[in-house]
Amino acid sequence: MRAMGIRLASVFLMVAATATAQQSAPSATAETMKTFASSSDVKALIAKAKSERKDGQPLVAEPLFVLPPYTAHLEYRASVGNAAVHEKEAELFYVIEGTATMVTGGTLAGQRRTDATNLTGTSIQGGSSRTVAKGDFIIVPENTPHWFSKINGAIVLMTLHVPRA
Repeated sequence: MRAMGIRLASVFLMVAATATAQQSAPSATAETMKTFASSSDVKALIAKAKSERKDGQPLVAEPLFVLPPYTAHLEYRASVGNAAVHEKEAELFYVIEGTATMVTGGTLAGQRRTDATNLTGTSIQGGSSRTVAKGDFIIVPENTPHWFSKINGAIVLMTLHVPRA
């Protein structure tokens, strides 16, 4: 778990440093920043997400790191939810626990706009499927549909949205 935390922190810092070099971030105060999460913090967030999940709720997200304008979340997914497209952001995933089938590419079915830069859909038509498991990293470029079409029990992820220029 400690090695995973070191790898996760390294990836987060590399992505944040690259993105920060591309755009200036607003200044943050100590109260708004969280730059470390121990393995016990992660275990506690997983337990919290499990306890907060309501029947039929596919996803519970908890903030893991906060370094404005970036926030990494812990996502606890216990059932299949909607597909998504982020028009202005890439999304980095790290699988902390569990396995699932992830579909990327293709076309959103039942597409609707959720806000100015995001779309959602009921599923994806076409696209490429792959099994993802503990320890895997996935980066989904902006404007790319993505969806967990099958979840084996539950999957716990770290997600980081990265604005693209």
